[in-house]
Amino acid sequence: MSLPVVIVGGLHAEVRRATVARLLADVPGSVALHHDLATAAAGTVVRTIRDSEGVLFAGEAPLVNDCACCALREDLVPELLRLADDPATRLAVVELWDSVEPRAMAEVVAAGGLTVTGVITAVDPALLLPCLGNGDDLAERGLAAAATDRRTVADTFARQLEYAPVLAVANSPEADDEDRELLAQLHPTARRVPVRGGRLGGPADTSARAGAPEPGPEPRSPLVAAAFAGFDVEAAAAAQHPACALLPAEADAHGVTTFVWRRRRPFHPERLYAALEDLTCAAARSRGRFWLADKPDVLLHWDAAGGALCVESAGPWLASLPDAAWETLPPVRRAAAALDWHPEHGDRRQHLVFTSPGLDRDGLHELLESCLLTDAEYAAGRDAWKRLPPAFDTLLEV
Repeated sequence: MSLPVVIVGGLHAEVRRATVARLLADVPGSVALHHDLATAAAGTVVRTIRDSEGVLFAGEAPLVNDCACCALREDLVPELLRLADDPATRLAVVELWDSVEPRAMAEVVAAGGLTVTGVITAVDPALLLPCLGNGDDLAERGLAAAATDRRTVADTFARQLEYAPVLAVANSPEADDEDRELLAQLHPTARRVPVRGGRLGGPADTSARAGAPEPGPEPRSPLVAAAFAGFDVEAAAAAQHPACALLPAEADAHGVTTFVWRRRRPFHPERLYAALEDLTCAAARSRGRFWLADKPDVLLHWDAAGGALCVESAGPWLASLPDAAWETLPPVRRAAAALDWHPEHGDRRQHLVFTSPGLDRDGLHELLESCLLTDAEYAAGRDAWKRLPPAFDTLLEV
């Protein structure tokens, strides 16, 4: 039987460590593998393997091309394969270092021929808003995984949170209803498992989804159930594409609002560019897809957190492709386009989602509407649209 591998990540290190400790205690024969990238400046990555009783092995993995994260990638799969050769090992827990993102490591593990059975991000709700509002570069906080790492605390945390289907949530006394509601609205489809003082609360999950593969441990807790629930790496990657990402729905509770804005008409590039700062700062988190009148064939990805916005091309809209090209695309992408098809614009549309405490929903709506083409501009047609000033070319590095 292939060794089950569960990945546990997150910037909230105390909750992450408590989650890993609980897994080791609950699953006999489980071991945790951790690569500490904090020592990368000294030229090494510290690898630790431990079980519920303590450290079994500690050693060093050399840097690869002066990149700590590259060293992790090169060292992770061989170590997991070595653990898989030991019949006493029933579960490998990969505890990621603070800023390492679970998607990248899940794909590395799967590409190495191992089976990822779960991905969990550990979260302290009291730290949710401070992390999402932190626009500092990871390097400023000593959290960069490589010298070329230009990520921020906010965007890294957002990706860690939104990729994982399971959240291990600390029962933090500092967290209030607003914090917990923000978490629920940011990732409404996640299974949330409570962590109390390093122990997981709540009754055992005995649903069909909770069953562990045979042979394997009985599901004694929701966390064990989540660790063995199964995880489709390819489907998770496809679901991250801006064209078919499952974005949150409208919500408003405990002072937190999720505002969903959808339109078919394209944006005027200059007016949208002029509004970017106000739109980016309007919410703790915003994401989605959009299109510009001067670039009607390009699907653009909107990804904002911590007061910083990333706009990038996510490839073509399917409406701009010949029919034969559809067969080369993942089924989930084709299905998303077909469900959202418009007789004139195809799958082109604005779909932006803003989530934040104290959100000015009406102000956001008015500002976004003002950035669309006017009736006269729209009536001028696509040839005229393409002659509009290309305000986003610098941002998109065209």
